[in-house]
Amino acid sequence: MAAKVSVSLDAELVVEVMVLAGVGNPQDAVELVVRDYIARGHRTEARVAERDDARRAGDDVKPPDVQG
Repeated sequence: MAAKVSVSLDAELVVEVMVLAGVGNPQDAVELVVRDYIARGHRTEARVAERDDARRAGDDVKPPDVQG
């Protein structure tokens, strides 16, 4: 069983989250937003890592000449 944490939030903020998430339960709406935020962070970390890996792998590759 996961540990639980209780927080107090502004009611207007929670109602807005419920409307935007399309969820009628305040707890579920806030949890959905937090989970989405975390998932986006992980995707961003993965993209940055891929870009850094590509740069390291291509350090010896000359960039293409720009024509114009």
